[in-house]
Amino acid sequence: MKSMLLGLLAETSIHPGSGRDGGFVDLPVAREAATDYPVVVGSSFKGALLDLARDHPGVSEDARNLVFGVQDNAGQLLVSDLRLVALPVRSLVSHYKWVTCPHLLERLQRDLRRADSAQTLVAAVDKGTYLGPNDGELFLEERQFSRCGDLPASLCQCLKAFILHQATAQRLDRQLVVLHDDDFVWFARYGLSIQARNVLDAEKKTSKNLWYEETIPPDSLFYGLLAARTDEVLITVRSLFQNRPYLQVGGNASVGQGWFAVQEWKGDTQ
Repeated sequence: MKSMLLGLLAETSIHPGSGRDGGFVDLPVAREAATDYPVVVGSSFKGALLDLARDHPGVSEDARNLVFGVQDNAGQLLVSDLRLVALPVRSLVSHYKWVTCPHLLERLQRDLRRADSAQTLVAAVDKGTYLGPNDGELFLEERQFSRCGDLPASLCQCLKAFILHQATAQRLDRQLVVLHDDDFVWFARYGLSIQARNVLDAEKKTSKNLWYEETIPPDSLFYGLLAARTDEVLITVRSLFQNRPYLQVGGNASVGQGWFAVQEWKGDTQ
């Protein structure tokens, strides 16, 4: 089985919807059931790739059907969910931080193994502390963390290979921090943006329908694993991003949401 990893950096707010909810947020983002991490499910990811292939002049109908399938054939491309690896969080004493945790890094390391990579991303941190640049007492939103050590030596280098823009990737060295799993999940659950949307009466300019949507913030870093039995399939996928390495995923495309910058991970060969 051939495989490739794609890094996806959010260029705009992302709304991978999960349908209506009975709580305060009418339209929450999709989340993993066990962890509450935001996620873009594989069917949405594959559908976005298919839409891109339909508009791509270099992909023939036969090639598209081979990769993505037709009604009675699922196609040869296998995709994972888009998994979160780093979440931007507001810092009260510095520029924002990219926040991750040992569990996210463990999952990434397991997926790297499936892609035949020998990367090691080991990190251990206690509750209420962080690994990262020496910023002293770190305030993320209203929570305080004490520094307990440096980042794993290979971590920033590995994650940089998932980011398309070099200037953005270079900021990881001074902005990435690792929190305890229990501390991180608080930000994953409660730290996302809530936006009010409204429909106004055309004549009276009064509200006809007010609702609240949850979105994943720009600069969130995700990755996805793609697999196929032949190189031909993955070559077709690579061609989709050769001239314009961007992908629109999720809802609210008409108001500018859902755009990712896409970078194939080649960490072991860079």
